Amino acid sequence: MEALREVTEWNVDYRQPNHTYLFDGEKVIAYIKWHEGDPIYFNPPGKLNKARRKFVKADIGLFDQVNATESNLIEVKGSTGGSYWVDPDAETCTCPGFQFRGRCKHLEKRSQN
Repeated sequence: MEALREVTEWNVDYRQPNHTYLFDGEKVIAYIKWHEGDPIYFNPPGKLNKARRKFVKADIGLFDQVNATESNLIEVKGSTGGSYWVDPDAETCTCPGFQFRGRCKHLEKRSQN
């Protein structure tokens, strides 16, 4: 996962918002509106076309769900190469399977250990 801050300079007559995004590969998991405030999580994760947009790396700690220093989150690698975050205490996962069905193999594997 990576956090990216949008720095696109829009050539329009109105204030076009730029946000800070949390990406898992090509999927956007969450965003922070206008780079301020609490993250807003997508359920399910969505897509964001990065064409003609500019981004710089941001601190992933801005997104509380993946701030492993404050919780018991575990990063796992998915079968397609993506990274997901499992919270065994809250019994949640950031993978698409959990987002759609409310359960997934990543969480089931952790509960068996």
